Amino acid sequence: MSPSEEPLHDPVTLLSALLSTIETQIVPLTTSGVSSGSKLFGAAILLKSDLTPITVATNNEQASPLLHGEINCIQSFFSSPTITTTTDSPSPRLRPSPRDCIFVATHEPCSLCLSGIVWSGFDNFYHLFTHGDSADRFGIPYDLQILREVFRVRAEGESGEALERRALYNRRNAFFTARSFAELVAEIADEGERARWEAEVERVKRLYDGLSGTYQEGKREGVESASVWK
Repeated sequence: MSPSEEPLHDPVTLLSALLSTIETQIVPLTTSGVSSGSKLFGAAILLKSDLTPITVATNNEQASPLLHGEINCIQSFFSSPTITTTTDSPSPRLRPSPRDCIFVATHEPCSLCLSGIVWSGFDNFYHLFTHGDSADRFGIPYDLQILREVFRVRAEGESGEALERRALYNRRNAFFTARSFAELVAEIADEGERARWEAEVERVKRLYDGLSGTYQEGKREGVESASVWK
């Protein structure tokens, strides 16, 4: 969704489709990935028109440290001029424009993946977990560390406190609009419905606690991958 566009779907419809895609399609891939030493980050690409998932992927740091979930998903999307949807239509069709798609990341994209989304032409992304969650809930702090150490430049005379308060990237800009699932939930007007979807988001989030445990146990046991930052 470009900054000037209105969303095609209401928050409940979006949440239902995105959470279902994560639970039924990304999580099974990630379950296998974390068992072999890859991180628990995944992504999917859906058609904007009807929210059909067309590409789903998870992190594959067994193959390359650059194959984060989002990058792996983008590579799969562009690997063929045609796509076959992951639901009910077996017939291939021409690959849609990235601007006709919704990009969903299980975890807020790192600097590599933010750039990948931009260079690939996607004008939106949604994320379930935040950078803070990646660091604090899952013990993977490198997304935040790289954004802070490489990209955040102190302005002349800027205090350390002011620097810390500054956003690490523009969530709404000339290239894309970023939105969290929490933001979608907050847009639901009915209080009871909003509470129901808050609980549903938390239920899907809890699926990742077990995946994280598997990944961290693999690190302790010395499971190898191509990643430098584990």
